[in-house]
Amino acid sequence: MLHNLENAPGAENRKKRRVGRGPGSTLGKTSGRGHKGQNSRSGSRRRVGFEGGQMPLHRRLPKRGFKNIFRKIYNIVNLGDIVECKKLKLDGTINSDVLAEAGLIRDNKLPLKVLGEGAVEAALTIEAHKFSASAEKKVTDAGGKISIIE
Repeated sequence: MLHNLENAPGAENRKKRRVGRGPGSTLGKTSGRGHKGQNSRSGSRRRVGFEGGQMPLHRRLPKRGFKNIFRKIYNIVNLGDIVECKKLKLDGTINSDVLAEAGLIRDNKLPLKVLGEGAVEAALTIEAHKFSASAEKKVTDAGGKISIIE
């Protein structure tokens, strides 16, 4: 079995083409670079987006928008999703580790924010970094507790 193995077609190493080795090689004299000009010189490399001195496209187009460098990214969970999830036990404390095991959030390294979409009848105990006002009201009205993680 192993003695029958062969390289895939085209996978064999090809000899490197030697340029500038006389007229018989078809790549003698100018070595396929043409005569004079920027690309014929050694060490000549144009940067990405260079358009021969013309104002490049990325500078011709207008700038738009703005990126907030202080933005905080949260894992977001709705109360309705917590109540409907069959993998969760609603009698214990619900935190980011429990939600990650249940598959409601992906990365439990990010802070957790609970939003108030959905109905809550059970008394839940939830630990999170942030709560929306509606989520806080729904949990406390149902007799549950919230604790904010600093």
